[in-house]
Amino acid sequence: MSRGTMAHGQAAMRNTGLPSVRRRAAAVLAGLVLAALATFTWSLSAGALPVSFDDLLTALSGAGGSMESDIIRSLRLPRAVAAFACGGLLALAGALMQVLLRNPLADPYVLGISGGAAVGALGAILAGATAGWIDAGAFIGALGATLLVFGLAHGDGSWTQTRLLLTGVIVAAGCGAAVALMLSLAPEGRVKGMLFWLMGDASGATRPWPALGLLAIGLTAALPFARELNLLARGEVTARALGVRVGRLRGLVYGLGSLLTAVAVTTVGSVGFIGLIVPHLVRLAIGNDQRLLLPAATLAGGVLLCAADTAARTVVAPIQLPVGVLTALIGVPVFLFLLARHPR
Repeated sequence: MSRGTMAHGQAAMRNTGLPSVRRRAAAVLAGLVLAALATFTWSLSAGALPVSFDDLLTALSGAGGSMESDIIRSLRLPRAVAAFACGGLLALAGALMQVLLRNPLADPYVLGISGGAAVGALGAILAGATAGWIDAGAFIGALGATLLVFGLAHGDGSWTQTRLLLTGVIVAAGCGAAVALMLSLAPEGRVKGMLFWLMGDASGATRPWPALGLLAIGLTAALPFARELNLLARGEVTARALGVRVGRLRGLVYGLGSLLTAVAVTTVGSVGFIGLIVPHLVRLAIGNDQRLLLPAATLAGGVLLCAADTAARTVVAPIQLPVGVLTALIGVPVFLFLLARHPR
């Protein structure tokens, strides 16, 4: 067989497989959209006061004036939107960090961003600040940790993935020590609220729309760089050879991922494992093409956190569990499964 015939056959095989990959990706995205709708329906209807589907539609249309309608519009809808938006923010940030650092353990929490937010928020709580100032403290702490990690990792200009990851781990450890110190100095009446915030809490998320808006903006901003991220995943040398401005791409992706994480933490507190686990699961389902992975991870992260928050407030109602506890209970066995499946 001639080389031309072999090349033609290989090209035909690639073209034959391409539609099947696209169909699979489209099926996964459609399934995630349906899962998001189902999760929203469950979140709005479940609780101490169950709501029927007809009453739910009436409440969402704004026509009803009953107690059920007030509960849905003023309590459950903002909470569900906040949980979905923040789950999407964390998953999108995790996917970006993992491809940026080419490390499956890369995660906004590992890089110290969440720890900085915790220090800022708990400092505000310790000072007796109101909810708005607590959010501001968390946001300032997250951005401060971002600048600290980036500045220390950059150093004299020799910026590497390993150096950034190690710097983030050290900063996260320092933030953990600061959190422990504040908890030990806090009055007894404030310790419970501080611990609940550290474990994640969406019950106080009365302003979810900025997080949802940032999620839409962040995904829209990341998708144009998906092709460059695909090249960067193959290696820095390959990406540079194919015309990718790696330094600029790193700065943009790291800044965007940090902003996404900061807003998520200020909205629902510290919720772990979303940014670490969700990109892995999506990658197993549809591959590592960032053009598909980024929107799929965003949807999957939103579905997971919204479902976990609904379960947190209904499993042992009227007691509400911290949502971070459930995400950890889900994330730990999934992570161990992935580690056993891919030991390297």
